[in-house]
Amino acid sequence: MELVPRKRLEIYSGRSHPELVRAVAENLHIEPGAVSLREFADGEIHCRFGESVRGKDIFIVQSHSKPVNDSIVEQLIMIDAAKRASAKRITAVCPYFGYSRQDRKAAGREPITAKLVMDMLAAAGADRVITIDLHSGQIQGFFNGPVDHLTAMPVLVDYLREFEGSDLVVIAPDAGRVKVASRFSQLLNLDLGFVHKRRPRGTFNVVEALDIVTEVDLRGRRCVIIDDLIDTAGTICAAAELLKKRGATEVWAMATHAVLSGPAVDRLKASEIGRVVVTDTLPLPPEAYFDKLEVLSVARIIAQAIGAVFEDSSVSEIFQGDNLI
Repeated sequence: MELVPRKRLEIYSGRSHPELVRAVAENLHIEPGAVSLREFADGEIHCRFGESVRGKDIFIVQSHSKPVNDSIVEQLIMIDAAKRASAKRITAVCPYFGYSRQDRKAAGREPITAKLVMDMLAAAGADRVITIDLHSGQIQGFFNGPVDHLTAMPVLVDYLREFEGSDLVVIAPDAGRVKVASRFSQLLNLDLGFVHKRRPRGTFNVVEALDIVTEVDLRGRRCVIIDDLIDTAGTICAAAELLKKRGATEVWAMATHAVLSGPAVDRLKASEIGRVVVTDTLPLPPEAYFDKLEVLSVARIIAQAIGAVFEDSSVSEIFQGDNLI
């Protein structure tokens, strides 16, 4: 007797961002799987899947939002539970990957925490990782297995097309984002510039914007700052102030991940920035919303990637190679 195995896909949500997971599941035309997550009196997390996962292709979605450590540990526990329940393949889907800015040693006696998080995902039992717009592409090499590095670029580019015009200029907030900003400018046929900034040694969340480097006159132009994340908003607000001094009529900020820590919301409200466009890779509490803010969904992109992984087809073809930046 010959048995033909039947592939079965299941998507499970951690507690950090269930709204995004529901939207992803809707795009896949499935329902999120049943899982019970609760805490003991001392704060320890308990997980139990509400159905058999034996032989299934499991996608465990958890954005590493605040509290970051709790979100990561909860995903690790879910992965371990799935592995011990005989899941066929386990993919950790991390729309926002925690500790991604700690991807190298910037000074002596420091950790490389992004590598540690990848090691923990592998040790828990993850066979594959899907994530969006890592702070540094080298983090893909920290996992000894397939990593599908998605990008929110299609969503952000489609948004900008509605306002496309010769007066738009794409601005990278620092030299490290020039390659990504350059791709935006190519896709939209726009001029390009970047901010020359300095971060004082030994400081955190402090940045000094020194000058704007560009070949075009910014007077009378609308400038769009493209970044991977907005944390305390110091970088983007400093860049916007410089752009205004150089004659820009309007400054917009676009980023994939809306971390929005500490003074970020107040800074953005009081800044020269006229529009803040982010995606829903991270959940936003009601107090984080303000008039300038617009939130775009990446659920379709994540769903397409999950579908491609499940069907063993190309993820890069979804983005026409733009996710390899």
